[in-house]
Amino acid sequence: MVAATTVEGAARSRFRRDAEAWLAENVSEYWRQHRGALEEAEETRIRAEWDRKLYQGGYAGLSLPVEYGGQGLGLAEEVAFGELAARAQAPDGLGRIGKILTAPTLIAHGTEYQKSTYLQPILSGEHVWCQGFSEPGSGSDLASVACSARRVDGGFLVRGTKTWTSFSRHSHRCLLLARSDESAPRYRNLSLLLLDMHASGVEISPIQQISGSRHFSETHFDDVFVAEEDLVGEEGEGWKMAMTVLANERGAVEGITRYVEIRADMDLLLECCSQPGEAMEQLESLNIRVEIVRTQVSKAVSRQDDEVAFLRSAMVLKVMWSELWQELTSLAAKLSCPVHRAHWRHQYLESRSATIYSGTSEIQRNIIAERVLGLPK
Repeated sequence: MVAATTVEGAARSRFRRDAEAWLAENVSEYWRQHRGALEEAEETRIRAEWDRKLYQGGYAGLSLPVEYGGQGLGLAEEVAFGELAARAQAPDGLGRIGKILTAPTLIAHGTEYQKSTYLQPILSGEHVWCQGFSEPGSGSDLASVACSARRVDGGFLVRGTKTWTSFSRHSHRCLLLARSDESAPRYRNLSLLLLDMHASGVEISPIQQISGSRHFSETHFDDVFVAEEDLVGEEGEGWKMAMTVLANERGAVEGITRYVEIRADMDLLLECCSQPGEAMEQLESLNIRVEIVRTQVSKAVSRQDDEVAFLRSAMVLKVMWSELWQELTSLAAKLSCPVHRAHWRHQYLESRSATIYSGTSEIQRNIIAERVLGLPK
């Protein structure tokens, strides 16, 4: 056992050395200097190119099986690479929803056809995915989605509207939750579908955020056909599938991805405020909390063999990083560094929605109270 642990430790140390060297060579100085202040088209181009670089360098899908284009490593390597990427101020790829949400869901519940068809293009950056969960009248109560999937010969016709659909303007496919049976009871009337965003009947209306970005859209579906082979799991099992998606969206890999951005912002803020002053105590406190996010991710990874312990460790991450990011950018905007003013304005406005999307802080605290602390509903 000791020898096996030593070999495993040596392999991980070698992985970190190789990854650190690769990041130093591949993260451009241009991105480091201008991140957060680029025009949307240029930022999109850089993020898409980063997905391709990761795949070519062997750093996409680190924990996914080799037969589907992954590297066959583990969650520990995903987290280690995320930490190193944070230090290198690497971009966040455009294909993050496909990698973090779609790929693990298909590994857990997908058919062989779905895995062999969709996983490799996700990892290579060839295909971008979006998530069709939230609706204009259905956000926190996800079970109330009204977008319908009507059974027809060979598949389903999808009709309805999704909102806050990240990356939909760039997406090839949508991981979509729809109501497939009006008569079935709640939680058993939903299905998860893999919808072609280039199919007839898809209409995208971009939403301009207060920051000026247009990452989100309202997406309308007018009898969009989805083939039977693009149903994930069984019809009526959509709620179960959605819980897998949300566990990944709020879990360790998403936590380390967010740590990447927050760590880079923290380092920049410390650079902006290198002289002692009244804000130093706040800065030191925030810097400690940034590292607590990383530590909590590591704790979750160390418990991945125990499903219950892993989920409990991961559940607190969404509240931790979203509220921390808001506090960090609020302080940065208040201090008003003249050199990085445009960056801090953008990040401050972007962070306002962080405690709403992927589950509001209120909903997350309810989940933590019930499933971690065991409090009554």
